[in-house]
Amino acid sequence: MIGADGESMGIMSSSKALELAYDKGLDLVMMASQATPPVCKIMDYGKFRFERDKREKEAKKKQQTIELKEIQLSCRIDTHDFETKVKHALRFLSDGNKVRVVMKFKGREMSHMNIGREVLDKFEAACAELGSVDKKPVLDGRFMSMVISPVKAK
Repeated sequence: MIGADGESMGIMSSSKALELAYDKGLDLVMMASQATPPVCKIMDYGKFRFERDKREKEAKKKQQTIELKEIQLSCRIDTHDFETKVKHALRFLSDGNKVRVVMKFKGREMSHMNIGREVLDKFEAACAELGSVDKKPVLDGRFMSMVISPVKAK
C-alpha cells in the first residue's frame, strides 16, 4: 500500500485500504497486480488518467512520420517535364519524405532499358544535394524503380 503523498503504508487488507482512500476523498488504484502482495496506491484516478493522456499526446506530437511519395517518369520525357519532376522530388525531400521514382516502359520501350536507366541516373544526380539513393534502380515487370531518401540536415 502506497499513500497519497508517496510514502509506504505497509501491507493491509483491501477493505481497510478502501476505507482509508474514501476517507481522504480519493481512489484506491492497483498499480502492480502481478506482485505478491499486489501494490495499490491512493490517488485521484481522474487526474492520473488526464496526466497519462497528456504525456501520450506529447509523445505523439514529437513523432515524425515519413511518407513515401511517388514520381512517375517515362523514357521519352522532355527536358522541361524532367526539371518539373525534379523540382517536385526536391520539395518532397526537403519536407523529409522519401521519394520513389518509377520509370514506366510501354510496348517496344522494353527493348531500350538502357535509356530508362540513364534517365534515372540523371534524376539521381539532380537530387543528390537533398537526397541519397536508398534502393538502386530495379526492374519489376514493365517498371524500373528506385527510392531516394532525404539526407539528414547537420
